[in-house]
Amino acid sequence: MPVSRPTAAQLADIADRFGMTLSDQDVADYLALMQPTIDAYDVVDAMPDHLPEVAYPRRPGYRPEGEENLYNAWYYKTEIVGAPAGPLAGKTIAIKDNICVAGVPMMNGASTLEGYTPEVNATVVTRILDAGGTIKGKSVCEYFCLSGGSHTSAPAAVHNPLKPGYSAGGSSSGSGALVAAGEVDMALGGDQGGSIRMPAAFCGIVGLKPTHGLVPYTGIMPIEVTIDHTGPMTRSVADNALLLEVIAGADGLDPRQYEPATAPYTKALGQDVSGLKIGILREGFGHANSMAGVDDKIRAGAEVLRGLGCVVEEVSIPMHAVGTAIWTPIALEGLTALMMEGDGFGTAWKGLYLPSLMKAHSGWRLRADELSASLKISMFVGKYFLEQYGGRFYAKSQNLSRKLKAAYDAELANYDLLLMPTLPITASRLPEPEAPLDEIIARAFEMIANTAPFDATGHPAISLPCGMIDGLPAGLMLIGKSYDEMTVYKAASAFEEGCDWRAI
Repeated sequence: MPVSRPTAAQLADIADRFGMTLSDQDVADYLALMQPTIDAYDVVDAMPDHLPEVAYPRRPGYRPEGEENLYNAWYYKTEIVGAPAGPLAGKTIAIKDNICVAGVPMMNGASTLEGYTPEVNATVVTRILDAGGTIKGKSVCEYFCLSGGSHTSAPAAVHNPLKPGYSAGGSSSGSGALVAAGEVDMALGGDQGGSIRMPAAFCGIVGLKPTHGLVPYTGIMPIEVTIDHTGPMTRSVADNALLLEVIAGADGLDPRQYEPATAPYTKALGQDVSGLKIGILREGFGHANSMAGVDDKIRAGAEVLRGLGCVVEEVSIPMHAVGTAIWTPIALEGLTALMMEGDGFGTAWKGLYLPSLMKAHSGWRLRADELSASLKISMFVGKYFLEQYGGRFYAKSQNLSRKLKAAYDAELANYDLLLMPTLPITASRLPEPEAPLDEIIARAFEMIANTAPFDATGHPAISLPCGMIDGLPAGLMLIGKSYDEMTVYKAASAFEEGCDWRAI
């Protein structure tokens, strides 16, 4: 069936929105001249799409309720059994619900996307199955992944298994809760402002944001191409390194990947760390909302590493204090243009597009009142600055992010790793459903000061549990050189083996 042709009224409206004035005769002339060009769309429309093939039998699964979903962390349960042998044989994995699993429903935490089922697997899903892993289902995430708290998802707020009634962190909230509760061995999360590391810190598990581009983002609903990351969430450093080993590497379809350098990450485990140089970042402590107990626990964690033979010294990178400010226009203007107005994919990049997801997501415009408050405020800021300043702050922040990266790299030339709290706080109490707007927004963004800068710069960063405060864990973050996840895991493994983190 031919694609629809524009009417005279539609063309006149398009011209008007471009600021052009056309006479009725102009409209008629352009319409006639456009027909041969539109014929090309008929040709494309008649061709089958070029999408990756799907292997391994699966069923859609079901929405678990009650005792089967104690923390509201599951969106859909299923069971997809991968290859009969491989490095992930015997491992169970939850997939964050912004990641496509063919034949299994996906809503990315958003009521406006509910009912969509992808027809392809994300590259990371295919790699997990090829490695023998068993996918147990989709984990709840926050509304289009726009919250560091776990209270914005359309299905329901996700509870922290260590202390129900408190946040599990976001936006990979379900992944963090399911791993912490022991319901799966591993999970995949996503990280644009800290969304792997925040739930890892709140739930007391291990979460790694890899170097930007190390793990392909193909088949995952983006927020903003230059800050999109996906990575492993696990209870142990060993499992974390194993999962990264499986999912890392170029796939030829993701423009975020610039010849990523992979390594045998599991070989970093159990190594001697004597002489490893770690810089405690002064500006990572003492934020306006920092809990003194958290800062104290992380400094005690640094002493554990010192006791293992690491050289631990305080360093200063003043630019870290403005890192989140630099990240802000990239994230907010970028998500408005790409994820929302660009229907999740936008234009001007090569790789795998998912027209079915673009079509399903475009429906948000008819139901915009349903969007979460944290997404709405992000879009308000993003749209205002795009329209009033023509994207100049986005552009300037991208330039400044290179300067920020250089500032970290200057210290990483002298030190193997940087160390600081993952978050300035422990998990907050979940807001009530009818909580005031200021509380809902505060619980979504109050924790990002140390995590967001490294999404802008792309450095690898891991969160490790480090001490308990009133029944909730604190998180210690290690940052490494680009593509040097080996050193990150070397130190993380030594820390894990060298102490009982709960006793710090």
